[in-house]
Amino acid sequence: MEYKVKDISLAPKGKLMVEWAEQHMPVLRHIRQKYSEEKPLKGIKIAACMHVTKETAVLMLTLRDAGAEVALSASNPLSTQDPVAAYLATEGISIFAWRGMKEDEYFEAIARAASIGPNITMDDGGDLTVMIHKLAHGITEGIDYRIGKEFLSSDIAKGIYGGTEETTTGVIRLKALEKDGKLLYPVIAVNDSKTKYMFDNRYGTGQSSLDGILRATNVLFAGKNVVVAGYGWVGRGIAWRAKGLGARVLVVEPDPIKALEAYYDGFYVSDMSTAAEWGDVFITATGNRDVIRTEHFLKMKSGAILANAGHFNVEISVADLEKIAVSKRKINENVEEYLLPNNKKLYLIAEGRLVNLAAAEGHPSEVMDLSFGNQALAVKTLLKKHVSLRPKVYRLPGSIDRKIAYIKLKALGVKIEKLTPEQKKYLESWSG
Repeated sequence: MEYKVKDISLAPKGKLMVEWAEQHMPVLRHIRQKYSEEKPLKGIKIAACMHVTKETAVLMLTLRDAGAEVALSASNPLSTQDPVAAYLATEGISIFAWRGMKEDEYFEAIARAASIGPNITMDDGGDLTVMIHKLAHGITEGIDYRIGKEFLSSDIAKGIYGGTEETTTGVIRLKALEKDGKLLYPVIAVNDSKTKYMFDNRYGTGQSSLDGILRATNVLFAGKNVVVAGYGWVGRGIAWRAKGLGARVLVVEPDPIKALEAYYDGFYVSDMSTAAEWGDVFITATGNRDVIRTEHFLKMKSGAILANAGHFNVEISVADLEKIAVSKRKINENVEEYLLPNNKKLYLIAEGRLVNLAAAEGHPSEVMDLSFGNQALAVKTLLKKHVSLRPKVYRLPGSIDRKIAYIKLKALGVKIEKLTPEQKKYLESWSG
């Protein structure tokens, strides 16, 4: 078992953090207890590239207790909780993660995790999957290929039964691989499960993104003009939570159906050019690049705050901001001030990286319980069915969604209605 973490002496603190998370994750506790007895993953190697949080630790320990050999790397240079990484290193997990990784260190960590020769890949954003596929297809562009080649063979994909993907951004990349005919093994889009995206993306990101902004700035949201770019499930959650704190919210959304939905949900809707002059706080959640760029920066009020809730740090064009700024200075650990030629000041949070993980602790444990319940069951599904699955992007069966929801409701002490035999028959009949 290898590891590289910031400070192994932080492990006792990490243990307390993980224990706290597990208390609030009844679905994963249920799965961990069952898997510990059955050992369904015995002899299986899993390489994971995920945010190293206390919730992720509960998932990794669940997989370990199920019999798997697990190697973990970070899926963002700023999202690792160092005490958690240290604790996992003492618990038999090969882990390569610390907060503040440089770009080459980040990709080297992914390659080291993959060097165990995985049967299953578990990804959050697609960087692990893309590295493996670049090596396999001989696509030599990018630092991920260059570093991956130092640690991995080009035939690494041959031993992989399948993979899972946690995020919207990662699923977009996977579907592009599939469309190009280059996807080499089946991947389950965990993000597309209802008990993931309707809860994690909406409630989790909605709360934790604002938490990150508040921790970094301590500004009052009440009375602020908040611009939310993107009205998918993540954007919905952010917009609703900002509104709940008393902000006036404007949504920027290119999809006409989503834009119409935002309008009827009670939000202002406009383009970014208009929003740039109006907003006090800007939060991107699109999965796309250059959503906020030079022409927008120059229109903004002095004092505007910029935060990104998308997976990659490309939604706010930091390169544009760096190019046009006269000077910059660090206000605190997670806030940088940029002085523009027009003498206005803009404030960028966490280098434009995932604000909820870089400036806060990520999603609440109660929400990640659902997401990681899906991850654990997705791994078991792949082991059971991988021989019959083609190299495509799949969704988990609806039965697994319902199973996770039932376990969660039971833990919450919530009773739900049961249909009578007559009601079931009526719903299955066409004749009335």
